[in-house]
Amino acid sequence: MSIEIIVMLILLGSFVGVVAGLLGVGGGGILVPALSSLFLYMNFPSDKIVHLSLGTSMAAIIVTSFSSMKAHKAKGGVDWHSVRFMTPGVVIGTFAATFLVASLKSVYLAGFFAIFMTFVSIQMWRPVKFASSHSPSNNELVGVGGGIGAVSALVSIGGGSLTVPYLSWRGHELKRAVGTSAAMGLPISIVGTIGYLYNGWPQTDLDQYIIGYVYWPAVVVISCCTALTAPIGVKIAHKLPVPTLRKIFAVLLITIALKMFYSVITL
Repeated sequence: MSIEIIVMLILLGSFVGVVAGLLGVGGGGILVPALSSLFLYMNFPSDKIVHLSLGTSMAAIIVTSFSSMKAHKAKGGVDWHSVRFMTPGVVIGTFAATFLVASLKSVYLAGFFAIFMTFVSIQMWRPVKFASSHSPSNNELVGVGGGIGAVSALVSIGGGSLTVPYLSWRGHELKRAVGTSAAMGLPISIVGTIGYLYNGWPQTDLDQYIIGYVYWPAVVVISCCTALTAPIGVKIAHKLPVPTLRKIFAVLLITIALKMFYSVITL
């Protein structure tokens, strides 16, 4: 990689780390469209750019999620009961969805990503505030985990945009929901990465450091940066109200998602 590319990845990873710690998301909403533009600039095969972006983002989220989870755990912000019962569903849903991703064209993946991120941005801008009248059963947690895992694999996110609203609805205080979401991002990212490696294995190009649907140089640079900056986002989340930051993030999500979709359909 050129120095220019490395600097761009460092800036990207640093920003994603702060956002991940602050909002309990894995950062895929930022990484996927940013990596798509970067891979276009690097002249990677156009028909696999979105797949590579999804797989690379998912692999990078592993370190981001771990760093964010560790910081939230230190502050007692993780509901381990929910994590325990949602994880089996997450594992199955995430891995199964990677097979679907491998069979879809880039334009369909980009379209689904743009639509989903628009939904997420609306939730970020003006979250719906309502609460459930009872706690979820263990079976419900497993089922919801499966759905969150499947959608997370399709758009390469850590699941925070779904997990946080769900847990908030079930009565979790926001900061605890964010911490639990960060913990859920770890199994999602690990299983998702395995799925992208397996399903993209025929696309492996060792000369380009691509294994499966993962471009490893980007993973290494981004992961190093997010590991350092995710705790910063966690500190901010536990000290400051974040409604203004949520709105800024919402605008950013819409902008970059539509930019990625436009880039792909105009190839």
